[in-house]
Amino acid sequence: MENLTHNSLVLQLEGLKVTKTSKYPIFVLLLLTYVFIFVANLGILALIWMDRSLHQPMYLLFCNLSVNDVMANSLLVPRVLADILVPPSERFIHYYHCLMQAFTAHLSGTNAHTVLMIMAFDRYVAICNPLRYANVMTDKMVIKLTLSAWGVAFVLVVVLLSLTARLNRCRTLITNTYCDNASLYKLSCENALINNIYGLTFTVLLLSSSIGCIVLTYWRIMVACLNSKSRSLNGKALKTCSTHLCVYLMMLVSGMVLIAMHRFPQYAEYRKISALLFNIVPGSLNPVIYGLQSQEIHKCLSNLFQRKKIQPRC
Repeated sequence: MENLTHNSLVLQLEGLKVTKTSKYPIFVLLLLTYVFIFVANLGILALIWMDRSLHQPMYLLFCNLSVNDVMANSLLVPRVLADILVPPSERFIHYYHCLMQAFTAHLSGTNAHTVLMIMAFDRYVAICNPLRYANVMTDKMVIKLTLSAWGVAFVLVVVLLSLTARLNRCRTLITNTYCDNASLYKLSCENALINNIYGLTFTVLLLSSSIGCIVLTYWRIMVACLNSKSRSLNGKALKTCSTHLCVYLMMLVSGMVLIAMHRFPQYAEYRKISALLFNIVPGSLNPVIYGLQSQEIHKCLSNLFQRKKIQPRC
């Protein structure tokens, strides 16, 4: 199909290169991972929604990560699962579906950074200004922070993909497991200098803002803990910040690996795997990390299971 049509609405996904003997084990493993991501994240959302003791800014902001992980993996992983079971020559996708995949993938990645930035701000206020925390982190503030995190990500990604959608296409092969911006503008034979400039600016701005915010807030938190003689404050800071930092570093490292892999065409298969792991690793580990580290969530889960055990049988 390569180079045969101009602006074709039917594209071909290269997908993962799997052998006949390995495709079913890979399919089952990926399916189980997706089911776990879906159940675990929706379970965390339901628990926070039902238990009033969890209606705190930290957990309400964390809900954004769960929604983000479910959204991204639900649109990307089922398509990858379907492609594993069919030959590479039959892996077709409509151009508009491809654009939607790319939009979801980039919105999810960008939104993960913006959400973790507002969560860092929440931890900063809670630890450095505990007496003002209730006045600062009101319900209205949580809503504003949430809307700003999603809004900024939405605008940045819309501009990114609008620049790509304007290009004429002379190729039809997507050399990835799913559609993303880089794969889409590589279909064009036009000059993509503007796309490269905006894409680079987008990445530098997002990463510098994200890393700068995390470094600044954690530096202020560390100073506050060193100046404080309260063991309870230091213990609370250690628990909540270690959880947040672990999630952030996991997302940052997986994203950096994916960006680096795009610069090395000879490692195309590793790039495909890293692109897939960028979505499923944070999506599967985020609820586990917060569920295990958070005493409130752990306590709510324990109470829930205990109530089920003591229910009288009919």
